[in-house]
Amino acid sequence: MNHVSTPATTPAPPKPDAGAEKARPLRIPAAVTAVGLFVAVRIAGVAVLAAVARGEGKQPLALLGRSWDSLWYLGIAAHGYGATFYKPGFALSNLAFFPLYPGLIRALTAVTPLSAGAAALVVSWTASAVAAWGIYAVGARLRGRAVAVALVLLWGLLPHSVVLSTAYTEPLLTAFAAWSLYAVLSGHWVRAGLLAALAGLSRPNGFAVAAAVIVAAAAEAWQARGRVSPRLWTGAALAPAGWAAYVLWVGERKGDLLGGYFAVQAGWGSRFDLGLGTLRFTKHLLRDGDALVYYVALALVAAAALLYARLLKDRVPLPLLVYSGVLLLVTLGGSSYHQCKPRFLLAAFPLLLPLASALARTARARPWRAAVVACALAGLSFAYGAYLVVYADTPL
Repeated sequence: MNHVSTPATTPAPPKPDAGAEKARPLRIPAAVTAVGLFVAVRIAGVAVLAAVARGEGKQPLALLGRSWDSLWYLGIAAHGYGATFYKPGFALSNLAFFPLYPGLIRALTAVTPLSAGAAALVVSWTASAVAAWGIYAVGARLRGRAVAVALVLLWGLLPHSVVLSTAYTEPLLTAFAAWSLYAVLSGHWVRAGLLAALAGLSRPNGFAVAAAVIVAAAAEAWQARGRVSPRLWTGAALAPAGWAAYVLWVGERKGDLLGGYFAVQAGWGSRFDLGLGTLRFTKHLLRDGDALVYYVALALVAAAALLYARLLKDRVPLPLLVYSGVLLLVTLGGSSYHQCKPRFLLAAFPLLLPLASALARTARARPWRAAVVACALAGLSFAYGAYLVVYADTPL
């Protein structure tokens, strides 16, 4: 008797019920987390400032958008260059202020119903978020995502980070600087040069970005014995174009091509004296005393110098050393506006890398301790920011 065998068949497993299927955890990109944290802490800082301002009978948006240098930028956006105000020993010309920020304000008011003050804040707030993203990108490339998130958070919680929520140019400079440095680290030289040129049109110390690009390009060419892509030389040539173009334009307008802009700065009492003015003012503080903002500024500048020494020890990439070093040199070597020096260093975000690394290590080992540190920094930042804007009768 013949037996016909049939192949054994394995029944297909039943399809799981859609409702019973476990949802996969949603993974939020670390860059979104970093920028979200930055936006959250700045919103909280502005909320504290608004509460304090209203308690003093002042308008928060007016304080953020129409205080000190903000008024100069709004004036340029509305009427262009040419205004000079005189007071004993000073000739305050609006030619001291670089053109990109007021140009963006004017462009935004031309295509939207926003007032000039509102447009200034929109530009500044947008630039702050783009800067936070760029800072994350640089930090992640160098030391990983955790350190990058900590770096952005620390930048948003600096004592003077309230400036990142005002109508000032530091957010714009930092945005161009961060992405230019990221382009250098990635080998995209033309992009780095173009962004450096825009940084140079943002602020007087924006040439620090160009210096970083040029030195990095020269080092790359030296290592390759000159056998590099023409794009490297193009980027290096483009980098100083924005800063140089404005300085030369002011010089031509003042009748002194190379010295005209620096004469304008001298009219504001601002000179580069290799730090003699800083030393004299430090002596004055220690001997005679002065307002709180000056002591805080002195402490923060000293901390920045120590952090730069740590960057040198850690051997961070050359473009970051050059960029931060030039910003620090200009800040220390300036002869006036001592209370503003921490603001001048807001763009020097690489200085925070050692602190960000330490915070990230703490967060991995003892998350609660890192949370306590972040909350303490937030409290100090929000309180001091409100004090600077609402109470301190000195320029930011």
